[in-house]
Amino acid sequence: MNRHRSDLAEAKREAAERAAREVCSGMVVGLGTGSTARFAVQAIGQRLAQGELENVYGIPTSSGTRDLAISVGIPLTDLNAHPAVDLTLDGADEVDPAGNLIKGGGGALLREKIVASASRRFLIMVDETKLVARLAEVFPVPVEVVPFGWKVHEVPLRELGANPVLRVDAEGTPFRTDEGHHIIDCAFAGGISDLRATDSAMRSRPGVVETGLFLDMSPEVFVGRSG
Repeated sequence: MNRHRSDLAEAKREAAERAAREVCSGMVVGLGTGSTARFAVQAIGQRLAQGELENVYGIPTSSGTRDLAISVGIPLTDLNAHPAVDLTLDGADEVDPAGNLIKGGGGALLREKIVASASRRFLIMVDETKLVARLAEVFPVPVEVVPFGWKVHEVPLRELGANPVLRVDAEGTPFRTDEGHHIIDCAFAGGISDLRATDSAMRSRPGVVETGLFLDMSPEVFVGRSG
């Protein structure tokens, strides 16, 4: 098990470092959230420290990524100052053959989608276990909702074929995103057959802020191989 985890970590690192080489001096770069994105942030920081890059500014998608970027010396900015992002580097929980994604395992799906939608290039870094034939075969779809009345979504989500579960922390307290929202994780037995209809139905509900389905965003996928 430890060897398997080590191999997957190395695959993530390889994909992240390869994608991070796409960053050039003078770029504004979206910085994703999660274990694979962490490797990419560290790689960019190393290239800056070594003088390979200069005048690179990062837009972090979470407080955790912000703190990491600061620690490795990446100057930060935001979308209000730079509404056009040169490229974004991020991980994904699942990737289907058409390049559709599930994201949000780290709880930053709203900010991640905002930054990705403002980016000229969207680079996704994954290990090979994240490649699936159909989205939601393994990983649930995170649905970000306002805390007020969150339980009103449970029955409609079940009617879409989901098994909705409120995300909680180790103490059993409802998870809060950086925007103060809750996340309902929606597992679908056998995956989702109609991605667009499911996403549209979820997003149409008052109180649903965003879903972890990243559809038709044309990502460039960097796959790290273990072993």
